[in-house]
Amino acid sequence: MLESVPNVSEGRDHAVIAAIGEAFACGARVLDVHSDADHHRSVFTLVADAAALAGSLVAGIARAAELIDLRAHDGIHPRVGAADVVPVVPLLPGDMPLALATALVVGERVGEELGIPVFLYAESGGGRRPAFFRRGGPEELQRRVDSGEIRPDFGPLRLHPTAGAVLLGARPLLVAFNLDLESGDLEDARAIAAAVRGSSGGMQGVQALGLQLPRSGRIQVSLNIIDVEQASLADVVARVREEAARRDAVVGRGELVGLLPECEVAAPDKLALASLPDDRILERSLGAVH
Repeated sequence: MLESVPNVSEGRDHAVIAAIGEAFACGARVLDVHSDADHHRSVFTLVADAAALAGSLVAGIARAAELIDLRAHDGIHPRVGAADVVPVVPLLPGDMPLALATALVVGERVGEELGIPVFLYAESGGGRRPAFFRRGGPEELQRRVDSGEIRPDFGPLRLHPTAGAVLLGARPLLVAFNLDLESGDLEDARAIAAAVRGSSGGMQGVQALGLQLPRSGRIQVSLNIIDVEQASLADVVARVREEAARRDAVVGRGELVGLLPECEVAAPDKLALASLPDDRILERSLGAVH
């Protein structure tokens, strides 16, 4: 089996989210759905064999393109597509070639059948991250295509007028996690994120942003651990707490986006969580499937 964690640019309309989820479920098991109104984004966790997963992803991307108009999107999460990023994830290290092949099948079908440009990232795209394509949003991505700087790997040279583009690729397991600040401001969150993320000299394998959620007003450090061998979630949470304390800020609750790999499980208090039930742990959810 392979996993996929498609991120779609809708986090508020429950009927739309459910309809997209039904499309993804046409051949895959949906283990989790995480929606956020401020990010205006939903993250689906799917598992299936390679052929079934490919069909489910194409169906879900098609439904997202049908129901989401990116021109009206106002969430704080960077995005370039209705089905914005679609990773294909091997559950076993030796299955990366299968994940790579499956991503290519999906990309070709999305480009040809749906007429949506597809850009390959991660293991499929020379190690490029979604941020490489997202900077400046859909308009800037189209300008870069028009200038010849980059071009889609599949599909047309013009972004879809309402669905934008799809970022697609095989990648290893990652952990997506948010930490609220109980005290402190947006400047503090951004400084903490800069101190933690690998690209600015922090922890290798960690991406981080400081955000203010417009609907709730919450201040948040948003984290992606893209290499679980280099950085554990517990260590990242400890580092965020340490950097917050330097600025007289206090870290509040954590929020897990999607499921947590077994290798990242720690005592809930070390992860700033009230609890960590089995259905939030990937391998235990897979055991329930079987």
